[in-house]
Amino acid sequence: MTPRHVLVSAAIVAGVLTMSPRQGTSPATKRAREVVALINTATPPAIRAYVDSAFAGRMRSLPMSAHIDFFMGQREQSGGFDWVEVQEEASGRTTALLKQKLTGDYSAIAIQVESSPPYRVAGIGGRPPRPKAAASAPAVSSDAEMAEAIKQYVQTLVKADLFSGTVMLAKDGQTIYAGAFGEANKDFGVPNKLDTKFNLGSMNKMFTAVTIAQLVDQGKLSYDDPMSKFLPDFPSAEAAKKIRIKHLLTHTSGLGSYFNEEFERSSRARFRTVDDMMQLAKGDSLAFEPGTRWSYSNTGMLVLGKVIEVVTKQDYFDYVREHLSKPAGMVSTDAYELDRVNPNLAVGYQREFREDGTKTFRNNIFMHVMRGGPAGGGYSTAEDLVRFAEALKAGKLVSPATFELMTTPKPEVNSPEYGYGFGVDPETRIVGHSGGFPGISSNLDIFKGTGYVAVVMSNYGGGSQPVVEKIRTLVKSRSRGQSP
Repeated sequence: MTPRHVLVSAAIVAGVLTMSPRQGTSPATKRAREVVALINTATPPAIRAYVDSAFAGRMRSLPMSAHIDFFMGQREQSGGFDWVEVQEEASGRTTALLKQKLTGDYSAIAIQVESSPPYRVAGIGGRPPRPKAAASAPAVSSDAEMAEAIKQYVQTLVKADLFSGTVMLAKDGQTIYAGAFGEANKDFGVPNKLDTKFNLGSMNKMFTAVTIAQLVDQGKLSYDDPMSKFLPDFPSAEAAKKIRIKHLLTHTSGLGSYFNEEFERSSRARFRTVDDMMQLAKGDSLAFEPGTRWSYSNTGMLVLGKVIEVVTKQDYFDYVREHLSKPAGMVSTDAYELDRVNPNLAVGYQREFREDGTKTFRNNIFMHVMRGGPAGGGYSTAEDLVRFAEALKAGKLVSPATFELMTTPKPEVNSPEYGYGFGVDPETRIVGHSGGFPGISSNLDIFKGTGYVAVVMSNYGGGSQPVVEKIRTLVKSRSRGQSP
């Protein structure tokens, strides 16, 4: 179960697990134990029976295939769960701390129930685990020990067919660990390699943001410039005057996502240029006043791509290639057009479960864009992303002061965990970006102040997250164990 990931279903007949007198006995806790029991022992008939008997109407309305995918997938991903304790108990809701049998990782699951008997399950979601045992975990004593721990962990996931992709950890630009696993193309049995190009998902947003910051450093625009200076009528003349560059960079503009109904019913081949993509955003309007709320916006980053074209009078893709990829030494990064010949691209795969409970994979070829753009969908390699991070830290792409500005929170515009195009964790000082979609799961972490950079790229939907969390734990432990 991944923290912050909303789940879709729930679990088995009551009483399967023996209640401990020291654990909560609320209706929600009882249902939580049922959920865990079904994950551990699920079969499609048991899932169907429980959904019919124990789920509230909204939950029952979801396709049965979604419930089967959830329960079977959770069991496969975790190897089953050991119940640890009730992490939090409130009226109608319980959060349970669990331990995965496959890897020993901790997870937490929150169960919401209706307010009256029989207390049917009204919602299930992941929560950040708060394991007491982890607080006393010993420090990793060397980079070599950390590399070995990553290797063993990833191989455990690969053996269970839960990870396919590449993993790289570097310090000060020097590789500590690198590995490639699984298949780039299942149809032909083509293995992944370290130089395999994986879909970035939303990680392209970093490239767009860095290119905007370069133009700010050059005095060609300002973070406080209104959008009306570049696009006077988008999405309307009034809105264009309110939205500023800093709002677009922080997802506080009030714009939404151009991956809308028109995109879903259109040929993907229509959308190859920034202008093509902007056509999809024509009907957008502000969901809130810019700077007053945070809401993830693909349209906002797309608009920044158009701003780059207006300011530079160059094609967005050409400009990024010349001013970001080239100086960073990124030789295998681009927004490739997928109906052309592109060597060494990984195909994305999403795990599914049939009605009989057997596992299968569906590729994502007809789900995503024909060509990525300013908001996401390009391709890169683990090696190139490390080069990108090192170029940023070394001042090759933007000034050190600008890099610091981009990778700090922006509470003044209600963006406490996102800077200018970069996700920011103020507590751990990890900055970077992730990208996710069916068959796409990639992540870059820059551990500020430590020299460490981690890249995990997977062509399995959700495949990168366990590895990302493991590396974060190890780097934190290693940093704690090093002498000042």
